[in-house]
Amino acid sequence: MAEPARSRHLPLSARKVAAAAAVVLLAGGVTACGPKDGSADTGAGATPHKGGTLTVLNSEPQTDFDPARLYTSGGGKVPSLVFRTLTTRNRENGAAGAKAVPDLATDTGRPSKNATVWTYTLKDGLKFEDGSPITSADIKYGIERSFAAELSGGAPYLRDWLIGGEKYQGPYKDTSKDGLKSIETPDAKTLVFHLRKPEGEFPLLASQTQFAPVPRKKDTGTKYEEHPVSSGPYKVVKNTGDGEHLVLTRNENWSEKTDKERHAYPDTVDVRSGLDSSVINQRLSTGSGADAAAVTTDTNLGPAELAQIGNDKELQKRVGTGHFGYTTYLAFNPKVKPFDNPKVRQAISYAINRQSVINAAGGSSLAEPATTFLPHQKSFGYTPYDAFPAGRTGNPAKAKELLKEAGHKNGLTLTLTHSTAKNFETSRDVATAVQEALQKAGITVKLAGLEDNDYKDKTHSIKDEPGLFIGHWGADWPSGGPFLAPIFDGRQIVKDAYNFNHAQLDDPAVNHEIDEINKLTDLDAAARRWGALDRKIGAKALSVPLFHPVYKRLYGKDVKNIVISDWDGVLDISQVAVK
Repeated sequence: MAEPARSRHLPLSARKVAAAAAVVLLAGGVTACGPKDGSADTGAGATPHKGGTLTVLNSEPQTDFDPARLYTSGGGKVPSLVFRTLTTRNRENGAAGAKAVPDLATDTGRPSKNATVWTYTLKDGLKFEDGSPITSADIKYGIERSFAAELSGGAPYLRDWLIGGEKYQGPYKDTSKDGLKSIETPDAKTLVFHLRKPEGEFPLLASQTQFAPVPRKKDTGTKYEEHPVSSGPYKVVKNTGDGEHLVLTRNENWSEKTDKERHAYPDTVDVRSGLDSSVINQRLSTGSGADAAAVTTDTNLGPAELAQIGNDKELQKRVGTGHFGYTTYLAFNPKVKPFDNPKVRQAISYAINRQSVINAAGGSSLAEPATTFLPHQKSFGYTPYDAFPAGRTGNPAKAKELLKEAGHKNGLTLTLTHSTAKNFETSRDVATAVQEALQKAGITVKLAGLEDNDYKDKTHSIKDEPGLFIGHWGADWPSGGPFLAPIFDGRQIVKDAYNFNHAQLDDPAVNHEIDEINKLTDLDAAARRWGALDRKIGAKALSVPLFHPVYKRLYGKDVKNIVISDWDGVLDISQVAVK
């Protein structure tokens, strides 16, 4: 969806992963196998080889198959097979896969001293599917297209980061020779980006599909999605139902010599979408015909499948486990009484029974308790802390003590807003678990369920935001930056559109530290600073972290070379092979 320049929204990849999580229901823990300690689970066992057809069974269609409109958090699924970008994610399991590596560029970018200028050089021998060379002008044009109102929907960062980006309207309206002047192309292999503020994480942003090259002469505007010109190992030969059925075949002009990240083992990739989740899992489990060489990139296991897996060792071998940077939390609006009182917020923090919340979210195999806002992965800057330690089941006695100090010795009556969507993040199930925990601390909670669109509109509105609601957030890339800044940077408070700074926090010290961290090009050092900032913000009791999700997905019996990284926690189809 299009957003105003200063607003932020939940990344498309996060929303799709979150939606997929809605099909998971688990009463008890089931241990499934998957990649561990960075070692790949090679699935069918034999050495991967080229050939065959990989079938992808998904519930959500791959709509808007245009690099300007996609919001893929760096790819790794279907778009990454067609669109190469300046950088991409390292195609390895676990934490190793949370790093940016060169793709079309020779390196991840060369920053100026203050990280406001980034320079890239393209590799030799890069070609489009028609054999024409990929140039720096093609990448510049691809980025410029993403500013056009007709092609909205992609990541909004460039509009904020590039000098002049907030006013630029795309190449269809701006017909000047220079286009967006903050992107320079001094020659066919060089790009220079001029930013209006330091951004040490620019190499991570450069993995977004907006950085894919688009030849100006082949641009057909809103119809480009029907046959985008490939720069990756596969090209689109069929796209029906706006992404419901995609067929990809080999791009003969792609060279593995220029692309060390994608293996392109199958000859054909056949993507079938719009399927019921239970049907997908049944087909993967049975593995008849073409389904033996099938995977899903958006559907988790449901209760029937998990029960089946618990009694079937062969199926257990075909479950991949992933972790995406994502947090579900209770959000406070301190502008609404009694949440303006820190002691009330602290009392609720102590009262939460995370074990019951975990059970409501699907069980310990599918959700990990959270006491930090940042997810558990190192790349986000995860620093263990618990600002209000109450164990797994809460501390109602401590909560009552704080309520008394806040002037509520006889308890409180509050309203908790949640979505009526059948998911296990913002749903009535999680809200009920919170309600029951707070009741033990003398807090009566009334549940206010809203249809999902109404829920989003209300909780993201400065004017209508409730005092207490269930929130969730997923990062656009594995770093604390796109996790903490949209939620706690006071300069990102949006008064007339979608606002995600639920606490409306505008703390000069927090804002300054965000700016200081953004100057760092050493992302390991930046991660440590993000973790320290998380701890500092956590002490303010502006939210109550509840849990981080775990994703478990089945794949076909003839699929091998399974890679699931901490970048997005889902199977990377650019790595798989079929028998």
